[in-house]
Order: sequence, then C-alpha cells, then structure tokens
Amino acid sequence: MKFRAKKHANDRSVLNAAGDAIVIGLFEDEGRGMSKTGQMADRLTGGQLSRHAAIDGFSGAPGNVLCVREPAGLRTRRLIAVGLGKAAAYDRDAWLRAAQSAAKALGPAARSVTWALPAIAAWGDDVSGYALATILALRSVAYATTAYRSPPVPPPVVAATLEVAVAVRAPHEEAMTQALAYASAVADGVDVARELGNAPGNVCTPAWLGEAAASLAAPGGLDVEVLGPAQLRELKMHALLAVGQGSDAPPCLIVMRHVGGLPDEAPVVLIGKGVTFDAGGISLKPGAAMDEMKFDMCGAAAVIGTMKAVAALGLRMNVVGIVAACENLPDGRAFKPGDVITGMSGTTIEVLNTDAEGRLILSDALTYAQRLKPAALVDVATLTGAAVVALGHHYSALFANDEPLAAALLASGARSGDAAWRLPLGAPYQEALRSGIADMNNLGGAGAGAITAACFLERFVEGHAWAHLDIAGTAWRSGPEKGATGRPVALLVDFLARRARA
Repeated sequence: MKFRAKKHANDRSVLNAAGDAIVIGLFEDEGRGMSKTGQMADRLTGGQLSRHAAIDGFSGAPGNVLCVREPAGLRTRRLIAVGLGKAAAYDRDAWLRAAQSAAKALGPAARSVTWALPAIAAWGDDVSGYALATILALRSVAYATTAYRSPPVPPPVVAATLEVAVAVRAPHEEAMTQALAYASAVADGVDVARELGNAPGNVCTPAWLGEAAASLAAPGGLDVEVLGPAQLRELKMHALLAVGQGSDAPPCLIVMRHVGGLPDEAPVVLIGKGVTFDAGGISLKPGAAMDEMKFDMCGAAAVIGTMKAVAALGLRMNVVGIVAACENLPDGRAFKPGDVITGMSGTTIEVLNTDAEGRLILSDALTYAQRLKPAALVDVATLTGAAVVALGHHYSALFANDEPLAAALLASGARSGDAAWRLPLGAPYQEALRSGIADMNNLGGAGAGAITAACFLERFVEGHAWAHLDIAGTAWRSGPEKGATGRPVALLVDFLARRARA
C-alpha cells in the first residue's frame, strides 16, 4: 500500500482527480447534509449525489456510507461519501469512524484513490495527526493474517497495491509528504506487532519470538541479543526462570538496541511482557477463551514493533527494547502457590497465585534495564483483567512515578489516537502487597488489581522515571474479528519521536 500527498488548489481540483475512487465526507446538518466538498460534488454531478443519498436513505450520520458508481461529470469510477455526523460534534472519534467506514467501502478492487476527508479542528495545521489516522485506518482494514491458512490463500491484494493520494491544500504538501512517511513507518510497526500477537502458541515460543526480533536486526539497523537460560541464571533472574520452568520451551530475555544518539547518551528503555502462552500455571485459568492467552505476549510484540519503527525512522536518540519471554504452564516442575522466589534485585517474593506471573518476569526485566542507566523506563504488558474492568477496551491504563513522563505519554496517546488513561499509585495500595514470610507477595487482593500490580512493579524501580502501560483491554479484540490490535505502538513511537526532536 503506497501513499502520496497531492496538492489541490480547491474542491473542484480534488473532485477532478482520476482513478478508482474519491473519498469525501458529508455532514448531517450542513447544506442538505453536505460539506463544502459534497456540495461541489453534487453540482458537478448534476445532483446525482443528492439523488443517490435520498434513494439510499443516507443521512450523514457517523459511519454511513454512500457509493455513486460512474458519477456523471467526474473522472473517477466511484465517488464514496461517508457520514461525519453533526458538524458541531465533528471530533477525532467521528473522523476515525468515517475513515474506517471509507476504508472498508473501498474494497480490494481499488487501486488508485484520492482521499479527501476533511481534517478536524483538533489537528489544526498539524497534518501528521491526519496522515497517521488515515494510514492506520486504511492499513487496519487491509491487514489480514494469512500465514496459517492452507494454500492457495494469498494475502489481500489491496495490502500491496492500493495507492492513496491524500488531498492537501498549499502550503502543506511537503509537510504531508513527511507525515505520510512517518505514518507508514508507524503502520509497519503496528503490523509487526499484530502479526506477532496473532501467531499461535505452538509457533510463537520464547525462542521463536527471539528469532523474530533478530530478523529485524540487519535490515533495520538494530543490534539484537537473546539471552538464554544459562545467562539468565548467571544474572540471577530467578523470577523469570521460575515462571518459565513449567514449560519445555525455555525462557529468554531479548535485548534490542537502536543507537541513534551519542554513545554515552542515556537510552529510553521499553520493556515488554512476553508470555507466549499463559495457562495460569498451577493456578490454572478457566478453559473458556483460554485460546486468547496466546495474546499475553502483546506487550512484547508492541515493543518489537516499536523498535522496528524507531529504526526505520532513524530517530536521533538511543532506545533499548527489552522483552522477557516465557510460557506459563503447569507440570511437575512448575512453580507453585506458596513458593518464595528471589528475583534479580534480591527481593524475595511470596507467590500467592501463579497466574500473577507477568509482574514477576517484569520485575527481573526492570532490574536488568536499570543497569543501562536509562533516561526513562516504560513497560508494556497485558497485565491484569482489572484494567479491563476499569477502562474497558478504549484506553490503556497508565501508571507513572514521574509527572513529565506521564504527561508526555498521555499527550502521545491523544495525538496518535492510541489513548491511555492515568490511574493512581500510592502508599495505601502498597499495603496489599505485604507478606508474612517474604519481602512482598505477588497478589494484591480483591480490589484495585491493576493498581496493586503497578505498585508491585514500582518497587523494582529505583531513582528512574518510570511508566507502566497495562494493555490488557486494548491489545487484542475478541469475537468475530478476534486478533491483535498492535496497540500501543502508535503511542510509543509518537512519544519517542517527539522526545528525539526535543
């Protein structure tokens, strides 16, 4: 899928574009339900657009789609109009609904498309937000996992051949060209994260995940190192080793480095939870929807996808991606409720539930990361069902011990459409982690589960700016469209790119 910016002087110029389709937006409440572009299109087609709207009952409501084939007076094969809702309520959510509806309406037959959905006030002159939202909407619809179907199922043709010319007004053509390049790199990272997340558990083992990360090294300019069990034992990463000891697939620690800054510049370190399949261990999960526990490595997938985008963009900063990878399965060697584990930090942890394993492996990864003397730490994990209860599937849960870091991540989420919502930390929640026989336990009790999990992680951070993103509600979708979303790659890349320019 290719994207390019094309300058147009006015609406007539946009609508004069040749190709397979022109995409425009129509409001519910302006000029017979039309934007200015829609009104011009109606005049050029001799009223054909408004007649089709009346026949099809098109109202301009968000998500409505109207397709006029072989429109009179235009050079395009199809004029696709999508509803934008009421003009006064036209916001990012309405735009995204319209963009996704338009992307679905284009279908696999489209090869050349002029995309002229109007920007929203929130973007103003910032064409990067518009470009990113456009490309993510189109790429999301085009994406499909085909690797696990028997031949001859090919990947969708649209994913390789669709060319979209984004209609822009002078003097934004150069800015849009740069924004499209950035957005394409982000979308590539999102697709990597989705593809890794969708891989079945019998394929995506810790070793396979390490190979997938290593495959990005040469073409992406990344340095990738995979530490196996012997090296983990030498590092005393006994929390990670304990979680993985119930599986025949050994755990590993994946370290990806992008050196875009000065050699002695403190890196930003991203840490991903990579439980490639989580059966819960001895504290076995219920059988219903257990297949979705292949998605418990989506934090790792997001870190790997982000590192791909960082390398492609050549960000002028040092970034390290760390993935703690293992399987959490029950067998005679598996760690047990009541066990006491000593992690890499030297902290002793009483295991009350083996299904609270993500925080254990992240504790060792956080300890390892601080050896790199980071400028900031951000961990990403499908950590708790409590985050889903609190926020549903729209926002990732954000926790942080540093106000500027929290503000930067929240702003990046808003800009990229990959939103997060901050939840609190604090001493009262730490009390829930008290253990009678060890330094702490790994389960905070019945309430505030996402918060006490974050408090557990906070104990392993010493003197560094740190944030934790719980993506249990946003990393994948269930139901008929089950699959990984690639979140929060867009948020993380925006955060890093803006930090690199600061």
